[in-house]
This record gives sequence, structure tokens and C-alpha cells, in this order.
Amino acid sequence: MIQLPECETLSLQHDGPALHVTLSRPDSRNAMSLTMVRELTAVFDRIANEPAIRAVVLRGAGGHFCAGGDIRDMAAARAAKAEPGQDPFRDLNRAFGEMIQQVNEAPQLVIAVLEGAVMGGGFGLACVSDIAIARDSARFAMPETSLGIIPAQIAPFVVERIGLTQARRLALLGLRIEGAEAQQLGIVHHVEGSDSAIEERVADTVKQITRCAPHATAATKALLHRVGKESMTGLLDSAADQFAFAVRSDEGAEGTMAFMQKRSPAWAQPVDDQ
Repeated sequence: MIQLPECETLSLQHDGPALHVTLSRPDSRNAMSLTMVRELTAVFDRIANEPAIRAVVLRGAGGHFCAGGDIRDMAAARAAKAEPGQDPFRDLNRAFGEMIQQVNEAPQLVIAVLEGAVMGGGFGLACVSDIAIARDSARFAMPETSLGIIPAQIAPFVVERIGLTQARRLALLGLRIEGAEAQQLGIVHHVEGSDSAIEERVADTVKQITRCAPHATAATKALLHRVGKESMTGLLDSAADQFAFAVRSDEGAEGTMAFMQKRSPAWAQPVDDQ
């Protein structure tokens, strides 16, 4: 049994190969408090080396994903007496950035279920998911400039997700868009018109990931994150080394043998036999 952290702002449910993480502050539309940031960090720290957890399903309680940062934390930071060399606003903002980077680089497949408000920090979380599934009525926005602040920690991830020109349009105008346009821009992969359709899509996605080898999937995700950040020659040299290792690994041997014998590989058996 995997021991998960005790959480005040998150609801956690471990269901087979998936960990369901629900942002649970419905009274504030799941605004991202510093406590929630720390709890998400603790959860992803705990499962980083748990190959049995193949997917993390992120969603929000009460009909909303996440409406952005918690204004009360901002007020507390404003009132805090800063020690020399410290800045409460910077520390608050940077803690969120460290968490979102951790989610971005998690070895598991991160599935975001997006409904209601998907704004600010919630928008950033959507942009670091591997698979984003949205309700057609979901509303997406980077409203920071309309509040006199900047999307400091999420902007780089939004640019990675949809490119500079569209990120400029959304961030500089503080626009709100709905599910269909979010799909056109590449923020989300699937838009569904009902709760049952969303749940079916989530279940199908989790089932699909269990057909892929755990270590190969994690290594592939890490490789994809390196594209554009290293020289192509060095990246391909490293990828060739990883490929050779994978072919000789237990997963590589099992996958090749399963293909030749026209059967499911061992890691897929528990799902395929249900």
C-alpha cells in the first residue's frame, strides 16, 4: 500500500494504476493557496519513484478546476514583515513555479480534467498536463495583466504549449476562451459535452497508458522535454544510448517477445484481462 501525504486542500484516491488528485477548495473555486502548492509538491514527491502509479488525474471539486492564485495569500504576503534578503511575494510566486515544473516533469502521465474556471495558475497546470480533457463549457484565461500583475511562473509553460504568438494574444489581452478554442490552440486535446463522456475519456486514457511500458514511458517523456533545450547532435547521441539500454532491458526483452508471440506484454496483462 502506497502511503500518501495527509492533505487539507486535496482529495486523494488511489485506484489501480491511477492516482486521482482533486483540488478541494470549492468555496474559492479551488484557488491555488500556498498550502495547496505545498501539498501538491508533497504528493508528486511521494509518487516520483512509484512505477505502480502510471497516471495522475488532476481535477477540481465543485464544478471548477482552478480559478488561479489565492488572493488571501497575496494579502498575507503584503502584510508580512520581510527579513533582509527575503521577499514574501517572490517566495510565494516561486513556490508555485517549482511545483508546476515538478508536475511538468513527473514520470507519470498527467491527465487534467478541466471544467468551469481554468484560470491563472489553473491555466498553467492545464498547460503542463500530458493529456487535457475539457468540458465544452470550461473557461480558460490568463487574467493577470487585467489585475495589474504578470503571469510570471506560468508564461514559459504556456509558450511551450501553444507557441509565442498565441501566448502573447491571451496574456497581453487577458482574454477568456472556451473549450472549443482551447482545443484549436492545443491547450486541450479533447472537449466533451457531458460528465459521463469525460469519465469515459479518462478511463480510456488510463487504460491506454497501461499498455505502454512504465520505464519506457517515463524515459520518453523526459526525452521529449529535452527537445529544443540541447544541441540536436548531443540529444540524438544521448537518445541512442538510451535506446540501446532500453532494448537490452527487461521491458525491451518482454515487449519484443510479446510482439513475436502475438500476446500482450506482462505490464498490460492486469488491464487486458479484466
